[in-house]
Amino acid sequence: MKRRLPVKIVLFVVIAAVVFLWFGRETGRALNNGLALTPPMGWNSWNKFGCKIDETIVKQIAEAMVASGMRDAGYQYVVIDDCWQLDRDAKGNIIPDAKAFPSGIQALADTIHSKGLKFGIYSDAGTKTCQGRPGSWGYEFQDARQYAEWGVDYLKYDWCNNGKQNSEAAYSRMREALALCGRPIVFSICEWGSTKPWTWARDIGNLWRTTGDISDIWQARDKRRELGVVDILDLQVGLESAAGPGHWNDPDMLEVGNGGMTPTEYEAHFSLWCLLASPLMAGNDLRSMPPDIARILTNTEVIRVDQDPLGRQGRKVRDDGDLEVWAKEMADGSRAVILLNRGATEAGVAAAWTEIGYPAGLEAKVRDLWKHKDMGKFKGQYAAAVPPHGGVMVRVTP
Repeated sequence: MKRRLPVKIVLFVVIAAVVFLWFGRETGRALNNGLALTPPMGWNSWNKFGCKIDETIVKQIAEAMVASGMRDAGYQYVVIDDCWQLDRDAKGNIIPDAKAFPSGIQALADTIHSKGLKFGIYSDAGTKTCQGRPGSWGYEFQDARQYAEWGVDYLKYDWCNNGKQNSEAAYSRMREALALCGRPIVFSICEWGSTKPWTWARDIGNLWRTTGDISDIWQARDKRRELGVVDILDLQVGLESAAGPGHWNDPDMLEVGNGGMTPTEYEAHFSLWCLLASPLMAGNDLRSMPPDIARILTNTEVIRVDQDPLGRQGRKVRDDGDLEVWAKEMADGSRAVILLNRGATEAGVAAAWTEIGYPAGLEAKVRDLWKHKDMGKFKGQYAAAVPPHGGVMVRVTP
């Protein structure tokens, strides 16, 4: 006569097998949540507002995103950064700041969704956020369930007060929590490049920061204190192979329109981020955006380079000191090219076809993406005069 195993043991074995199969399927391969197949586009509150953020501002920003044409240009996510959370209740549930968000986070998310946009929120892998608000360490699964109930579509997850955790393990916990929360949520890893996330994060997040925070300047005098546009650009060299559909290098949010640079510098900043296949998270006050800034942020010809479905990150193909050439392979076989002048005076810059993957004798059509003008057909190379701290961005099509 065969002995039957106790029911409790049978149940334990079945549950353990299900858990093993689920997490083996979800964590044993590259992240495949079907999200961010092109770099995410949206707006984040931090660069302009810092901790001085509330639901009125967020609603007005969403309205401005629609009215300015940014939504139609591809911007989707409205993301509240740090300082929305205040404490936890007796059950450990996160409590929003009732003074800043009196209607509650779910009501705000509903308002954002009603405008055809998506809603994002912020937390931290440590015990506290960078501004001292409660982080998610130890509450990952509880917070993820709460975000899903609120209707969150995007999570930016920071790296302050982390207690010297292993970064890969810490971010993996939240990744598993999001996988089980019942709602698709883009996972934005913000660990500042400190443990080289491009070597491990594609299995965990949809995007990951590659550097420290950006400053609203062209180039820093002291890189230990701040990083300007070209300082961050230099740190992207060699990271190209890590990027692709669903997993992107993130050189930080856009500073376009925040007042620290010239329109020429902002145009180059936007061009470079698009060539790098970077997430495009605007950080200016969209409610009072002047026409020259709106023109930059809604240039659909440049945005198409960022959103190209092939998902290649652009790379530097020539470095002549202050004069550089950057190129990106596109799905249709064309190349997006930036002739970059980092210097203080106007200079001529040329891109040779052999540098961008074409034979020298090829005849190709060149279109200037900022002038919105076909420049003609050229053989062997294309050259242009480039303003100081500026870039000429073209698309080269055989």
